[in-house]
Amino acid sequence: MGSQLPCCAYLALGSNMGDRERYLEDAIQCLDNHEHIYVSGRSHIYETEPVGYVDQDAFLNMVIEVETRLSAQELFAVMLSIENKLGRIREIRFGPRTIDLDLLLYDDLRQEDPQLILPHPRMTERAFVLVPLVEVMQQRHSRQAGEWAGQLDQVDGKEGVRVWNPMQ
Repeated sequence: MGSQLPCCAYLALGSNMGDRERYLEDAIQCLDNHEHIYVSGRSHIYETEPVGYVDQDAFLNMVIEVETRLSAQELFAVMLSIENKLGRIREIRFGPRTIDLDLLLYDDLRQEDPQLILPHPRMTERAFVLVPLVEVMQQRHSRQAGEWAGQLDQVDGKEGVRVWNPMQ
């Protein structure tokens, strides 16, 4: 298993099929139930329009903070297994999905492994990732919150990222 000291990682979650909120909650529960993963923070849930392949339903997106002793690769493998468990099928790039889990940041690790690039290579282009990321970092008083908030100022589409309220 990975390192002895816990590492802090940030994961983006998204769903646009079926009971979207339930898929997000089920994914968080699966992560938190893992013996080497502790969910230590979470953003609000945001509803966002699809990006890339736009002929699909709106997404619910959020970001969580986890503490783990798993390596980045081990955490990523757990995330993929949770996607499979929750019925993720990869047919269309950026297409509809029950659940999507992306590893955004893993401590200060920078790597260019073809299977796992860190920080996530497209996160600074996506308001639906940066808005909840900055939120959860600010809740946890992360030293990186200001850095990512600065990135957010340069991203288009922030107005399309709305806190989701199922009572509306």
